[in-house]
Amino acid sequence: MKTILKSVLARLFISLTVFLTACNNTKNQEQMETGVPTISSFPTGEENKEFGKYFSGRTWLARLTTNKDLNVPISNVTFEPGCRNNWHSHSGGQILIVVGGSGYYQERGKPARRLSEGDVVEIAPDVEHWHGASPDSWFSHLGIGCNPQTNKDTWLEPVTDEEYNEAVK
Repeated sequence: MKTILKSVLARLFISLTVFLTACNNTKNQEQMETGVPTISSFPTGEENKEFGKYFSGRTWLARLTTNKDLNVPISNVTFEPGCRNNWHSHSGGQILIVVGGSGYYQERGKPARRLSEGDVVEIAPDVEHWHGASPDSWFSHLGIGCNPQTNKDTWLEPVTDEEYNEAVK
């Protein structure tokens, strides 16, 4: 009886190990393909080369909504550690929802705000700001474009190393 129980438990353990390994491999498939860790339940997307000139490092972009008739553009943006975007503004405003890692948000002339999963940032129209990853953490947020019919992005100068280092103290 003990031998049968040991055999059943051994098989159950092996099956569970194989199952959990398969689940982990599926979850990490995207990481293996992109080299980007999975830090949220949203897709990481493709490397954001189109807007790369506005960032101090590498980012990945996944457009989550594609139906323009809905008028709610939502994208997941993932930043490598230490990466931030240039100072910029949105004529219609923007909402950020942090979905993974840690980062920072700063409006020009104001102290930076540390961001972590679950934080929401409401950015009023035409407010100059930047956001990006902490020096030692990946960072992912949903960016929601407000008033998309008239919202225009204005990209400004890069956030200097001095500005960034002061912000993340």
